[in-house]
Amino acid sequence: MAPDARVYLCGRVTVERNGRVLTDGAFGGRQGRLLFAFLGTRRTQPVSKAQVIDAIWESRTPPSVETAINALVSKLRGALRKLGVPQPHGVATEAGTYQFVVPSAWIDIEDARMAVDRAEGALRGNSLSHAWASANVAAAITRQPFLPDEEHPWVQQQRVQLQRMWRRALLVLSAVSVRNGEHELGIQHAADALSAEPFDEMACRALMRAHADAGNRAEALRVYANCRKLFREELGAEPSEQTAAVFLSILRTE
Repeated sequence: MAPDARVYLCGRVTVERNGRVLTDGAFGGRQGRLLFAFLGTRRTQPVSKAQVIDAIWESRTPPSVETAINALVSKLRGALRKLGVPQPHGVATEAGTYQFVVPSAWIDIEDARMAVDRAEGALRGNSLSHAWASANVAAAITRQPFLPDEEHPWVQQQRVQLQRMWRRALLVLSAVSVRNGEHELGIQHAADALSAEPFDEMACRALMRAHADAGNRAEALRVYANCRKLFREELGAEPSEQTAAVFLSILRTE
């Protein structure tokens, strides 16, 4: 069944429904966009008024905060009505809570989360084409910026989650590429993941394997040496036994 609406929270905040498009400028300015994104990333459960206030204003709560919230919610409901979202759907308020309610709506962040899970499952099942397709969906969504002009703690936390999903998708793409003999592509995906998070041992292991499968044994060993140096200097620790095991298996390969 086709979704009733498509909600894009990564990149430019947008809602599409029946050929109509609602862009971020129609949500009531910066604060309205924050409200919509906050509710959109938490649509599975109602959020309290205190949570909404903190998400929008943090410690800079305006004196007439009740009026301000009511105005933002009213503006958002009006914008969704213009898309033809039927009442009482849109923004539901009950017992002092708020919730984004649009039946069968597709939300990009939710789809990315499910896609990367599917990709990893397909890879474990050696269904490479399905793994590749799902990982590409997840990577395409999560590489987009999330509210790039905002620095609220919940926004930063969401960015961390999105980048983690992006790295997971890249590692699936790397593994599929290597298994298909596309070694340079496998190396690039793993290198991008490791560059984004140098302490990600899964990315380190993926890059080692990609180089080794491409016949670059020395480069694979160098990746481990850099990883070990970073861990020692920054954490005072060694890489995990799993990472060391990959290194030793490559080292012993003639």
